[in-house]
Amino acid sequence: MSLVCRRIVQNLTTINFTRQLAVTHRQLNLLFTDDHEWVKVENGVALIGISQHAADALGDIVYVELPEVGDEVEKGDDIGVIESVKSVGNIISPVSGEITEINEELADDASTINRAPYDDGWLVKVTVTDDTELEGLMDEETYAEFCAEEDN
Repeated sequence: MSLVCRRIVQNLTTINFTRQLAVTHRQLNLLFTDDHEWVKVENGVALIGISQHAADALGDIVYVELPEVGDEVEKGDDIGVIESVKSVGNIISPVSGEITEINEELADDASTINRAPYDDGWLVKVTVTDDTELEGLMDEETYAEFCAEEDN
């Protein structure tokens, strides 16, 4: 295959991947914080991670420190640390509740967060104690606007 054909195929693959991510992302019904965490709540349990925007800004993630299962957290608490080759960032809980599960797979491969922040790169699960805390979070469209403003 010629170099030009390979580049066209690579570009089409990238476009298709981006479209898949955007569609999948919207179908997840995620909420976002201004600290770039995302939340998906089902049956009173919040699945929490960092956004693709945050993962891209951090660069190659090499280490994640997560809280212990059973820890009680309040909205706004630092609940962990993410280290990349170029910076370190705190994970801030978007909700109050009890940590019921952590993504133990990240101990072996923290870069999963870069590859799949809305899927296999989730961080923790929290039993939500106050649903009203979700009211101040952004939907995808508002979050995209927030990121665009922040980047300018």
